[in-house]
Amino acid sequence: MPVPSTPELRRLDGATPFGLYLHVPFCATRCGYCDFNTYTAGELGGSSSPQAWAEAIDGELALARRTVGDAEVSTVFVGGGTPSLLGGDGLAALLDTAHRHFRFADDAEITTESNPESTSPEFFARLREAGFTRVSLGMQSAAEHVLRVLDRTHTPGRAVAAAREAREAGFEHVNLDLIYGTPGESDDDLRASLGAVLDAGVDHVSAYALIVEDGTALARRIRRGELPDTDDDVLAHRYEMVDAALRDAGFDWYEVSNWARSEAGRCRHNELYWEGADWWGAGPGAHGHVAGTRLWNVKHPARYAEAVARGELPVAGRETLTDEEKHVEDVMLRVRMRSGLPLSALRAEEAVRADREVAQGNLSREGESYVLTDAGRLLADGVVRRILD
Repeated sequence: MPVPSTPELRRLDGATPFGLYLHVPFCATRCGYCDFNTYTAGELGGSSSPQAWAEAIDGELALARRTVGDAEVSTVFVGGGTPSLLGGDGLAALLDTAHRHFRFADDAEITTESNPESTSPEFFARLREAGFTRVSLGMQSAAEHVLRVLDRTHTPGRAVAAAREAREAGFEHVNLDLIYGTPGESDDDLRASLGAVLDAGVDHVSAYALIVEDGTALARRIRRGELPDTDDDVLAHRYEMVDAALRDAGFDWYEVSNWARSEAGRCRHNELYWEGADWWGAGPGAHGHVAGTRLWNVKHPARYAEAVARGELPVAGRETLTDEEKHVEDVMLRVRMRSGLPLSALRAEEAVRADREVAQGNLSREGESYVLTDAGRLLADGVVRRILD
Protein backbone atom coordinates (compact mmCIF):
# COMPACT_ATOMS: atom_id res chain seq x y z
CA MET A 1 0.00 0.00 0.00
CA PRO A 2 1.54 3.36 -1.00
CA VAL A 3 2.70 5.54 1.87
CA PRO A 4 1.33 9.12 1.84
CA SER A 5 3.43 12.25 2.23
CA THR A 6 4.21 12.89 5.88
CA PRO A 7 5.80 15.89 7.63
CA GLU A 8 8.70 13.89 9.07
CA LEU A 9 10.08 13.34 5.54
CA ARG A 10 10.67 17.07 5.13
CA ARG A 11 14.35 17.87 4.80
CA LEU A 12 15.53 19.95 7.75
CA ASP A 13 19.21 20.31 6.87
CA GLY A 14 19.58 22.69 3.94
CA ALA A 15 23.37 22.23 4.01
CA THR A 16 23.18 18.54 3.04
CA PRO A 17 23.59 18.00 -0.73
CA PHE A 18 20.39 16.91 -2.45
CA GLY A 19 20.05 14.93 -5.69
CA LEU A 20 17.43 13.38 -7.92
CA TYR A 21 17.51 9.83 -9.24
CA LEU A 22 15.05 9.28 -12.12
CA HIS A 23 14.38 5.65 -13.02
CA VAL A 24 13.51 4.66 -16.59
CA PRO A 25 12.17 1.08 -16.35
CA PHE A 26 12.19 0.22 -20.07
CA CYS A 27 14.60 -2.11 -21.92
CA ALA A 28 14.56 -3.48 -25.46
CA THR A 29 15.76 -6.87 -24.17
CA ARG A 30 16.68 -8.25 -20.75
CA CYS A 31 20.38 -8.91 -20.12
CA GLY A 32 21.02 -12.33 -18.61
CA TYR A 33 22.87 -11.00 -15.53
CA CYS A 34 20.47 -8.15 -14.72
CA ASP A 35 18.13 -8.13 -11.72
CA PHE A 36 17.19 -4.44 -11.88
CA ASN A 37 13.57 -3.30 -11.94
CA THR A 38 13.24 -3.21 -15.71
CA TYR A 39 10.66 -4.38 -18.25
CA THR A 40 10.61 -5.17 -21.94
CA ALA A 41 7.59 -4.26 -24.05
CA GLY A 42 6.53 -7.90 -24.08
CA GLU A 43 6.65 -8.11 -20.29
CA LEU A 44 4.53 -4.98 -19.89
CA GLY A 45 1.99 -5.78 -22.57
CA GLY A 46 -0.58 -3.00 -22.55
CA SER A 47 -0.30 -2.30 -18.81
CA SER A 48 2.04 0.68 -19.16
CA SER A 49 3.70 2.93 -21.71
CA PRO A 50 6.49 5.53 -21.81
CA GLN A 51 3.86 8.28 -21.97
CA ALA A 52 2.05 6.99 -18.87
CA TRP A 53 5.39 6.66 -17.09
CA ALA A 54 6.38 10.24 -18.01
CA GLU A 55 3.07 11.60 -16.70
CA ALA A 56 3.54 9.66 -13.46
CA ILE A 57 7.11 10.95 -13.04
CA ASP A 58 5.73 14.48 -13.41
CA GLY A 59 3.15 13.75 -10.72
CA GLU A 60 5.63 12.15 -8.34
CA LEU A 61 8.08 15.04 -8.63
CA ALA A 62 5.27 17.47 -7.81
CA LEU A 63 4.49 15.44 -4.67
CA ALA A 64 8.20 15.20 -3.84
CA ARG A 65 8.59 19.00 -4.09
CA ARG A 66 5.74 19.49 -1.64
CA THR A 67 7.32 16.93 0.69
CA VAL A 68 10.95 18.09 0.82
CA GLY A 69 10.40 21.81 0.35
CA ASP A 70 12.61 24.17 -1.64
CA ALA A 71 15.60 21.86 -1.97
CA GLU A 72 18.32 22.90 -4.40
CA VAL A 73 19.29 20.03 -6.68
CA SER A 74 23.05 19.51 -6.96
CA THR A 75 23.00 16.30 -9.03
CA VAL A 76 20.60 14.39 -11.29
CA PHE A 77 21.11 10.81 -12.44
CA VAL A 78 18.83 9.19 -15.02
CA GLY A 79 19.21 5.42 -14.75
CA GLY A 80 17.46 2.26 -15.73
CA GLY A 81 16.65 0.26 -17.61
CA THR A 82 17.75 1.96 -20.78
CA PRO A 83 17.15 5.72 -20.64
CA SER A 84 18.47 6.17 -24.18
CA LEU A 85 15.40 4.33 -25.50
CA LEU A 86 13.53 7.58 -24.79
CA GLY A 87 15.66 9.30 -27.41
CA GLY A 88 17.22 12.73 -27.06
CA ASP A 89 13.87 14.52 -27.10
CA GLY A 90 12.41 12.18 -24.47
CA LEU A 91 15.35 12.70 -22.11
CA ALA A 92 15.22 16.45 -22.70
CA ALA A 93 11.53 16.42 -21.77
CA LEU A 94 12.30 14.43 -18.61
CA LEU A 95 14.90 17.00 -17.57
CA ASP A 96 12.43 19.82 -18.30
CA THR A 97 9.96 18.08 -15.97
CA ALA A 98 12.53 18.01 -13.18
CA HIS A 99 13.30 21.70 -13.75
CA ARG A 100 9.61 22.60 -13.42
CA HIS A 101 9.47 21.19 -9.92
CA PHE A 102 12.93 21.81 -8.48
CA ARG A 103 15.51 24.56 -8.33
CA PHE A 104 18.87 23.46 -9.77
CA ALA A 105 22.33 24.61 -8.65
CA ASP A 106 24.21 26.55 -11.29
CA ASP A 107 26.85 23.82 -11.44
CA ALA A 108 24.46 20.86 -11.19
CA GLU A 109 25.84 17.59 -12.54
CA ILE A 110 23.26 15.95 -14.83
CA THR A 111 24.01 12.39 -15.95
CA THR A 112 22.17 9.84 -18.03
CA GLU A 113 22.98 6.20 -18.61
CA SER A 114 22.80 5.07 -22.21
CA ASN A 115 23.04 1.84 -24.19
CA PRO A 116 25.53 2.39 -27.04
CA GLU A 117 23.15 0.82 -29.57
CA SER A 118 20.43 3.43 -28.94
CA THR A 119 22.67 6.46 -29.30
CA SER A 120 23.92 8.56 -32.22
CA PRO A 121 25.73 11.87 -32.80
CA GLU A 122 22.32 13.56 -33.01
CA PHE A 123 21.27 11.96 -29.71
CA PHE A 124 24.30 13.32 -27.86
CA ALA A 125 23.93 16.76 -29.43
CA ARG A 126 20.33 16.91 -28.20
CA LEU A 127 21.40 15.93 -24.68
CA ARG A 128 24.00 18.70 -24.57
CA GLU A 129 21.43 21.18 -25.83
CA ALA A 130 19.03 20.07 -23.08
CA GLY A 131 21.60 20.62 -20.32
CA PHE A 132 23.03 17.16 -19.61
CA THR A 133 26.66 17.37 -18.46
CA ARG A 134 27.69 13.73 -18.23
CA VAL A 135 27.03 10.43 -20.04
CA SER A 136 27.57 6.90 -18.73
CA LEU A 137 27.74 4.17 -21.37
CA GLY A 138 27.39 0.45 -20.74
CA MET A 139 30.29 -1.22 -22.53
CA GLN A 140 30.85 -4.31 -20.31
CA SER A 141 33.41 -5.90 -22.67
CA ALA A 142 35.09 -5.58 -26.06
CA ALA A 143 34.92 -9.35 -26.60
CA GLU A 144 31.95 -10.50 -28.64
CA HIS A 145 31.70 -13.91 -26.95
CA VAL A 146 31.66 -12.25 -23.51
CA LEU A 147 28.84 -9.94 -24.59
CA ARG A 148 26.91 -12.98 -25.78
CA VAL A 149 27.19 -14.63 -22.36
CA LEU A 150 25.89 -11.41 -20.78
CA ASP A 151 23.08 -11.16 -23.39
CA ARG A 152 24.23 -7.66 -24.31
CA THR A 153 22.83 -6.40 -27.61
CA HIS A 154 25.54 -3.97 -28.72
CA THR A 155 28.41 -4.88 -31.01
CA PRO A 156 31.91 -4.80 -29.47
CA GLY A 157 33.07 -1.57 -31.12
CA ARG A 158 29.89 0.42 -30.67
CA ALA A 159 30.57 1.56 -27.08
CA VAL A 160 33.89 3.14 -28.06
CA ALA A 161 32.29 4.84 -31.06
CA ALA A 162 29.48 6.16 -28.86
CA ALA A 163 31.97 7.54 -26.33
CA ARG A 164 33.78 9.40 -29.10
CA GLU A 165 30.49 10.76 -30.42
CA ALA A 166 29.62 12.03 -26.95
CA ARG A 167 32.96 13.78 -26.64
CA GLU A 168 32.56 15.31 -30.12
CA ALA A 169 29.14 16.61 -29.05
CA GLY A 170 30.82 18.53 -26.21
CA PHE A 171 30.64 16.19 -23.24
CA GLU A 172 33.74 16.63 -21.10
CA HIS A 173 32.67 13.86 -18.76
CA VAL A 174 32.03 10.43 -20.27
CA ASN A 175 32.04 7.12 -18.39
CA LEU A 176 32.39 3.59 -19.70
CA ASP A 177 31.20 0.66 -17.56
CA LEU A 178 33.13 -2.62 -17.60
CA ILE A 179 32.21 -6.00 -16.12
CA TYR A 180 35.07 -8.42 -15.46
CA GLY A 181 35.02 -12.11 -14.51
CA THR A 182 32.30 -13.25 -16.93
CA PRO A 183 32.44 -17.01 -17.57
CA GLY A 184 34.62 -17.56 -20.62
CA GLU A 185 36.47 -14.26 -20.34
CA SER A 186 40.26 -14.53 -20.59
CA ASP A 187 43.00 -12.17 -19.47
CA ASP A 188 43.50 -11.23 -23.11
CA ASP A 189 39.80 -10.41 -23.44
CA LEU A 190 40.05 -8.01 -20.50
CA ARG A 191 43.25 -6.47 -21.88
CA ALA A 192 41.44 -5.80 -25.17
CA SER A 193 38.52 -4.22 -23.29
CA LEU A 194 40.85 -1.98 -21.31
CA GLY A 195 42.68 -0.98 -24.47
CA ALA A 196 39.39 -0.05 -26.12
CA VAL A 197 38.35 2.02 -23.08
CA LEU A 198 41.59 3.96 -23.15
CA ASP A 199 41.36 4.48 -26.92
CA ALA A 200 37.92 6.03 -26.41
CA GLY A 201 39.43 8.94 -24.48
CA VAL A 202 36.92 8.90 -21.61
CA ASP A 203 37.68 10.53 -18.27
CA HIS A 204 35.89 8.01 -16.03
CA VAL A 205 35.73 4.22 -15.83
CA SER A 206 33.56 2.02 -13.61
CA ALA A 207 34.61 -1.63 -13.41
CA TYR A 208 32.61 -4.23 -11.53
CA ALA A 209 33.18 -7.89 -10.79
CA LEU A 210 30.35 -9.96 -12.22
CA ILE A 211 27.84 -10.80 -9.50
CA VAL A 212 25.53 -13.71 -10.31
CA GLU A 213 22.18 -12.67 -8.88
CA ASP A 214 19.58 -15.27 -7.93
CA GLY A 215 16.65 -15.41 -10.32
CA THR A 216 18.56 -14.20 -13.37
CA ALA A 217 18.98 -16.12 -16.62
CA LEU A 218 22.74 -16.24 -16.00
CA ALA A 219 22.22 -17.84 -12.57
CA ARG A 220 19.99 -20.48 -14.13
CA ARG A 221 22.60 -21.30 -16.80
CA ILE A 222 25.31 -21.70 -14.16
CA ARG A 223 23.05 -23.85 -11.99
CA ARG A 224 22.36 -26.13 -14.98
CA GLY A 225 26.10 -26.48 -15.58
CA GLU A 226 26.04 -24.70 -18.94
CA LEU A 227 28.55 -22.12 -17.67
CA PRO A 228 31.15 -22.20 -14.87
CA ASP A 229 30.57 -20.10 -11.77
CA THR A 230 32.71 -17.05 -11.03
CA ASP A 231 36.02 -17.63 -9.24
CA ASP A 232 37.11 -15.26 -6.44
CA ASP A 233 40.82 -15.63 -7.26
CA VAL A 234 40.18 -14.83 -10.91
CA LEU A 235 38.08 -11.81 -9.95
CA ALA A 236 40.86 -10.49 -7.70
CA HIS A 237 43.44 -10.95 -10.47
CA ARG A 238 41.22 -9.18 -13.00
CA TYR A 239 40.67 -6.27 -10.59
CA GLU A 240 44.43 -5.87 -10.30
CA MET A 241 44.67 -5.86 -14.11
CA VAL A 242 42.03 -3.12 -14.34
CA ASP A 243 43.66 -0.98 -11.67
CA ALA A 244 47.15 -1.30 -13.15
CA ALA A 245 46.04 -0.43 -16.68
CA LEU A 246 44.01 2.58 -15.57
CA ARG A 247 46.68 3.83 -13.19
CA ASP A 248 49.30 3.64 -15.95
CA ALA A 249 46.97 5.70 -18.16
CA GLY A 250 46.61 8.51 -15.60
CA PHE A 251 43.44 7.44 -13.80
CA ASP A 252 43.15 7.41 -10.01
CA TRP A 253 40.69 5.35 -8.00
CA TYR A 254 38.33 7.37 -5.81
CA GLU A 255 36.01 4.50 -4.87
CA VAL A 256 36.89 0.82 -5.02
CA SER A 257 35.11 0.28 -8.36
CA ASN A 258 35.52 3.77 -9.87
CA TRP A 259 38.44 5.61 -11.46
CA ALA A 260 38.67 9.17 -12.85
CA ARG A 261 41.35 11.17 -14.66
CA SER A 262 40.72 14.20 -12.44
CA GLU A 263 38.61 15.33 -9.49
CA ALA A 264 36.25 17.06 -11.94
CA GLY A 265 35.68 13.72 -13.68
CA ARG A 266 34.31 11.97 -10.59
CA CYS A 267 30.60 11.14 -10.48
CA ARG A 268 29.30 13.61 -7.92
CA HIS A 269 25.91 11.89 -7.80
CA ASN A 270 27.45 8.60 -6.70
CA GLU A 271 29.59 10.46 -4.15
CA LEU A 272 26.34 11.84 -2.75
CA TYR A 273 25.20 8.24 -2.11
CA TRP A 274 28.49 7.16 -0.57
CA GLU A 275 28.67 10.19 1.74
CA GLY A 276 25.16 9.65 3.13
CA ALA A 277 23.59 12.78 1.64
CA ASP A 278 19.93 13.10 0.54
CA TRP A 279 18.28 12.19 -2.74
CA TRP A 280 14.79 11.60 -4.05
CA GLY A 281 14.32 8.47 -6.14
CA ALA A 282 11.51 8.93 -8.65
CA GLY A 283 10.08 6.21 -10.87
CA PRO A 284 8.99 2.58 -10.47
CA GLY A 285 11.09 0.78 -7.86
CA ALA A 286 13.35 3.80 -7.28
CA HIS A 287 15.01 4.18 -3.87
CA GLY A 288 15.59 7.46 -2.05
CA HIS A 289 17.02 8.76 1.20
CA VAL A 290 15.60 11.86 2.89
CA ALA A 291 16.59 13.15 6.35
CA GLY A 292 17.59 9.74 7.65
CA THR A 293 14.64 7.87 6.13
CA ARG A 294 14.96 5.41 3.26
CA LEU A 295 12.05 5.08 0.84
CA TRP A 296 11.41 2.70 -2.04
CA ASN A 297 8.68 2.92 -4.65
CA VAL A 298 6.13 0.47 -5.98
CA LYS A 299 7.94 -1.62 -8.59
CA HIS A 300 5.46 -2.23 -11.40
CA PRO A 301 5.03 0.79 -13.72
CA ALA A 302 1.23 0.41 -13.88
CA ARG A 303 0.82 0.19 -10.09
CA TYR A 304 3.25 3.09 -9.70
CA ALA A 305 1.22 5.28 -12.08
CA GLU A 306 -2.04 4.35 -10.33
CA ALA A 307 -0.70 5.51 -6.96
CA VAL A 308 0.46 8.85 -8.37
CA ALA A 309 -2.89 9.35 -10.12
CA ARG A 310 -4.56 9.04 -6.68
CA GLY A 311 -2.37 11.89 -5.45
CA GLU A 312 -0.26 9.60 -3.27
CA LEU A 313 3.47 9.19 -3.07
CA PRO A 314 4.04 5.80 -4.78
CA VAL A 315 6.10 4.52 -1.85
CA ALA A 316 5.96 0.79 -1.17
CA GLY A 317 7.97 0.96 2.05
CA ARG A 318 10.22 3.04 4.24
CA GLU A 319 12.61 2.71 7.15
CA THR A 320 14.29 5.18 9.47
CA LEU A 321 17.80 4.11 10.32
CA THR A 322 18.82 3.83 13.95
CA ASP A 323 22.01 5.55 15.10
CA GLU A 324 23.73 2.15 15.09
CA GLU A 325 22.59 1.39 11.53
CA LYS A 326 23.78 4.83 10.38
CA HIS A 327 27.17 4.19 11.96
CA VAL A 328 27.58 0.79 10.30
CA GLU A 329 26.60 2.20 6.92
CA ASP A 330 28.94 5.17 7.31
CA VAL A 331 31.91 2.91 8.05
CA MET A 332 31.00 0.52 5.23
CA LEU A 333 30.77 3.26 2.60
CA ARG A 334 33.64 5.49 3.69
CA VAL A 335 36.13 2.62 3.81
CA ARG A 336 35.53 2.11 0.08
CA MET A 337 36.46 5.71 -0.79
CA ARG A 338 39.93 7.07 -1.55
CA SER A 339 39.27 9.93 0.87
CA GLY A 340 39.18 7.25 3.55
CA LEU A 341 37.48 6.55 6.84
CA PRO A 342 37.98 9.40 9.34
CA LEU A 343 39.31 8.40 12.73
CA SER A 344 36.59 10.61 14.20
CA ALA A 345 33.93 8.29 12.72
CA LEU A 346 35.18 5.34 14.77
CA ARG A 347 34.60 4.30 18.35
CA ALA A 348 37.67 3.67 20.47
CA GLU A 349 37.55 -0.12 20.11
CA GLU A 350 36.96 0.18 16.35
CA ALA A 351 40.02 2.40 15.99
CA VAL A 352 42.07 -0.30 17.73
CA ARG A 353 40.79 -2.86 15.21
CA ALA A 354 41.49 -0.45 12.33
CA ASP A 355 45.10 -0.15 13.58
CA ARG A 356 45.33 -3.95 13.37
CA GLU A 357 44.29 -3.70 9.70
CA VAL A 358 47.09 -1.17 9.22
CA ALA A 359 49.56 -3.63 10.74
CA GLN A 360 48.28 -6.36 8.39
CA GLY A 361 48.73 -4.12 5.35
CA ASN A 362 45.06 -3.67 4.49
CA LEU A 363 44.78 -0.04 5.58
CA SER A 364 47.21 2.87 5.70
CA ARG A 365 46.99 5.82 8.07
CA GLU A 366 46.90 9.08 6.11
CA GLY A 367 46.57 12.04 8.45
CA GLU A 368 43.37 11.51 10.43
CA SER A 369 41.91 8.91 8.07
CA TYR A 370 42.29 5.22 7.30
CA VAL A 371 42.64 4.44 3.58
CA LEU A 372 42.55 1.05 1.88
CA THR A 373 45.88 -0.12 0.50
CA ASP A 374 46.06 -1.79 -2.92
CA ALA A 375 45.85 -5.17 -1.20
CA GLY A 376 43.09 -3.95 1.10
CA ARG A 377 40.85 -3.01 -1.80
CA LEU A 378 40.63 -6.69 -2.68
CA LEU A 379 39.42 -7.41 0.86
CA ALA A 380 37.27 -4.33 1.54
CA ASP A 381 34.22 -6.21 2.80
CA GLY A 382 36.32 -8.24 5.23
CA VAL A 383 38.09 -5.10 6.48
CA VAL A 384 34.71 -3.54 7.27
CA ARG A 385 33.51 -6.63 9.12
CA ARG A 386 36.64 -6.82 11.24
CA ILE A 387 36.51 -3.12 12.15
CA LEU A 388 32.87 -3.32 13.19
CA ASP A 389 33.13 -6.68 14.94
